[in-house]
Amino acid sequence: MKFVISGAFQPPAHLIPLAKAADEAGYAAIGFSDHAVYPETLDTPYPYTEDGVRRYDETTEFPDPWVTAGTLSAVTKNLRFTTNAFVLPMRNPYLAAKQIATAAALSNDRITLTIGVGWSKVEFQLVGQEFERRGRRADEMLTLMKKLWSGEMFSFEGEFYRCERLKMTPPVPTAPIPVWVGGISDMALKRAARNDGWLSDLQTSADIIASIEKIRGYRRAAGRSEAFDVLASASDAHGIDAYRKLGDGGVTHILTMPWAFYHGITGELDKKIDGLKRYAEDVIQKMA
Repeated sequence: MKFVISGAFQPPAHLIPLAKAADEAGYAAIGFSDHAVYPETLDTPYPYTEDGVRRYDETTEFPDPWVTAGTLSAVTKNLRFTTNAFVLPMRNPYLAAKQIATAAALSNDRITLTIGVGWSKVEFQLVGQEFERRGRRADEMLTLMKKLWSGEMFSFEGEFYRCERLKMTPPVPTAPIPVWVGGISDMALKRAARNDGWLSDLQTSADIIASIEKIRGYRRAAGRSEAFDVLASASDAHGIDAYRKLGDGGVTHILTMPWAFYHGITGELDKKIDGLKRYAEDVIQKMA
């Protein structure tokens, strides 16, 4: 079992010291959430709460994940960087491929791309991307981006994107960039099954394991038997025994804000670092 710190909602000034401490304490990765703007009024409900109200407010900070990953890679050695989750179809695939490949080059291939297809229609409109058919477009974007990451000359003819022969100039990743998919709908689970991993929402252990079984079924139907990662955030798993049960069910990574177990949801950096270190001693080292 590996442990990933959620960097969501953290002030940018806290991220460098948190990443340094996480790297030294043995965490596997840190992840960053993704929004371009905060619309005061939503035109589509937030899909991950029963009442459709967002889990964050207008004071929440969302630094760009790839700028952040590149910066933090310069002050860490082993820590990986991921997204929970990067709204891929809100981007241009050529520019996104370049940003992600640059982060991979700067970090010595310590990047995992975790995508979502998004839910905020107004954000898509503001950045000039189509909201409808965003799932199909995300699938095609991944195919195109992997060709760009190959460093080879190619042409492309898809439903949404077309190009004559070209190649992405360096940096080109020297190792494959794992692609994980976030989401809890059947379409999201099917998309995860076609890629390298799945990111849960904040769910119960039972719901997470049930989703893993669905993904396994989709992969078996496609004839896929290779290893598959799961980054899970379980609302009812708070100790070693609970984490081992999740591991038995197929979870490979736990997403956590470890300081919350010792100091609550605090804004004080010293308490975050203290909780991060104590969690590593109480949980990570014992599970290892």
